[in-house]
Amino acid sequence: MPGSTAASPAAPPARVSARGWGWRHASRRAWALAGVDLEIDPGERVLLLGASGAGKSTLLHALAGVLGGDEEGESRGELLVDGEPPAAARGRSGLVLQDPDAQVILARVGDDVAFGCENLGIPREEIWPRVRQTLDAVGLDVPLDRPTKALSGGQKQRLALAGALAMRPGLLLLDEPTANLDPAGVAEVRDAVGRVLDATGATFVVVEHRVDVWLPLVDRVIVLGAEGVVADGAPDAVLGTRGAALAAAGVWVPGIPPALPPAPERPPGEVLLRGRGLAVARVRGVPVASGLDVDVRAGAALAITGPNGAGKSTLALTLAGLLPAAAGGVVAAETLDAGAGDSPIRWRSRELLTRIGTVFQDPEHQLLRTTVRDELEVGPRALQRSARGPSDAQIAARTDDLLERLRLTPLARANPYTLSGGEKRRLTVAAALATSPRVLVLDEPTFGQDARTWAELVALLAALRDEGGAIVAVTHDEAVVAALHAERYALTGPAGTAAGEAP
Repeated sequence: MPGSTAASPAAPPARVSARGWGWRHASRRAWALAGVDLEIDPGERVLLLGASGAGKSTLLHALAGVLGGDEEGESRGELLVDGEPPAAARGRSGLVLQDPDAQVILARVGDDVAFGCENLGIPREEIWPRVRQTLDAVGLDVPLDRPTKALSGGQKQRLALAGALAMRPGLLLLDEPTANLDPAGVAEVRDAVGRVLDATGATFVVVEHRVDVWLPLVDRVIVLGAEGVVADGAPDAVLGTRGAALAAAGVWVPGIPPALPPAPERPPGEVLLRGRGLAVARVRGVPVASGLDVDVRAGAALAITGPNGAGKSTLALTLAGLLPAAAGGVVAAETLDAGAGDSPIRWRSRELLTRIGTVFQDPEHQLLRTTVRDELEVGPRALQRSARGPSDAQIAARTDDLLERLRLTPLARANPYTLSGGEKRRLTVAAALATSPRVLVLDEPTFGQDARTWAELVALLAALRDEGGAIVAVTHDEAVVAALHAERYALTGPAGTAAGEAP
């Protein structure tokens, strides 16, 4: 690694202003945002709140100058960074996207973090010390030549944050930066951001549903709603004076928890999936966890927890019949296999549809159609070709019900890729539920949800559990574990696991 030299001075903090600004996606009739008026002074630290779909991510993308041109949509009003349109001031902003996969550019960790610095023309001898410093700051302790494709979702989130911090921008924009991190990682990332802000004085805007995590770092809260900015001021004033009204609208407000479903009335039933002596791997011959004994029971929820990189998602995909076990195996009960055989990895896709539904960590990895309604009909239409498949009327009724229950009805004709992160998550959960699977495997099911949609989604999962279905949830959301009265299966790290704990 090249030696260190005197560091370049940090960029001055940026000023942000908006006057009647709004944005509409090219394929949508409704405006994602409209009538936004605000001023953010240089060096201010802002927590940007709002219900799911309020346009928070859209505003961050616009400030970073990456929202797109006329072919992507249309804007109105004025949005400026340091008096210029954001696209003309891209070097002033560092953005960490809601989806870290979308921000991975190069094949090796060190090169990926260095990419932004290289584009800004920072001297090579200064880039590599910055790369190591920012990786250390966000707690991503991996070699610089580690392949980026080998990182877990949470590790990719840290990688994206390191890349943004290394550029030392005058405006740092974070879109749910801790959504897929373990609790220790959440604190590490928040503290790392705080240190950078203290050192650089950069203007800061963060979108995050974990309000209490970021309150120690911010001096202002802005809340977006249908009519633009609906609340703006010091955190105590906004969340205290208007807390009840904001919570009713879906904003997460500390001290006002969402409604929880009732506890299950019956004990867990039979074991639908049994894993014994499991080793799980994404790359053949390289297990990320081993020696795992797992039972998935009817009428119960199983929460797979543990630090980033412990193999949680890989275990979930193995239980779902989408990855072969590196050792041991997963066996399905006769009541679940129903003639398909007792090995889910050998089932055809149509056989999986009604038996095991899966929701991936990244919603965009399973979007297939150009409208929300069509996306929900993919599974039922595939089943329609079988002798006992649903009729058109049954498919329409099931789709309408899911659209309504997950607050997607106004978006039925929208392109799924134009939805917010929280809306995409609800869509993928609804698509998995559309075929009424007996087992539902979900990776971070509450990612991107406001308090209202979180409660509705958890209630839907609890209802599936109470009807005799089985829930497997990979999650860092402790409130979900408690709300579903889930048994915990805690992975402690690579190639190991802790014992499961009763709810």
